[in-house]
Amino acid sequence: MNKLPEVTKNLLAINVLMFLATIVMEKQGISLVNILGLHFFKASDFAPYQFVTYMFMHGGFSHLFFNMFALYMFGSVLERVWGAKRFLIYYFVAGIGAGLLQEVVQYANFVHEGLAAYDGVSTKTGVIPMGQFLNLWTTVGASGAIYAILLGFGMSFPNDKMFVFPLPFPIKAKFFVIGYAVIELLLGLSNTQDGIAHFAHLGGMLFGLAMILYWRKKRKIGGPYV
Repeated sequence: MNKLPEVTKNLLAINVLMFLATIVMEKQGISLVNILGLHFFKASDFAPYQFVTYMFMHGGFSHLFFNMFALYMFGSVLERVWGAKRFLIYYFVAGIGAGLLQEVVQYANFVHEGLAAYDGVSTKTGVIPMGQFLNLWTTVGASGAIYAILLGFGMSFPNDKMFVFPLPFPIKAKFFVIGYAVIELLLGLSNTQDGIAHFAHLGGMLFGLAMILYWRKKRKIGGPYV
């Protein structure tokens, strides 16, 4: 059995440890999600370091599990093909890029809704101050980087066949990635209030795509070409 590559192994360990730390600190009355999650840049709780730390926060066990499963399945393959340094750079640039696009989309919503003109916002629990409301716009999770990994796998091994639940037949990796991107775009544009940062996922894929195209132009990335 192949040994799990170092970067993938360490990323898995850090994410799991941070999830456990979140649970422990929550019992002490300290919210790591509030401190390390990515807040809207106009919110009082925003800090630049959150563009990195938000990737290690997760909203629940299922959120963590599916991200880490994809990291284990596909990230380990890319790390072996690309090398540890390039894979680590790719992971963080895509994750930070995902956060940047999410901030842009949030700002567009902020302007579109004209929220700057209001002192408070009416919610199901009553009216809350605008500052408190903006601090609720918090993004967490490694999903942006994970979607970039899925893209990287699909571009490096486009014709590899995958079984994807609930489809009863295998599909090629390139179609799997295209399908995911289309679904995320449609869900993001639909403005459904499902609590999922769909544009962060797309941001990770866009930044990942830009990096892969740049590296391929320089001929410095391993793996089959599309």
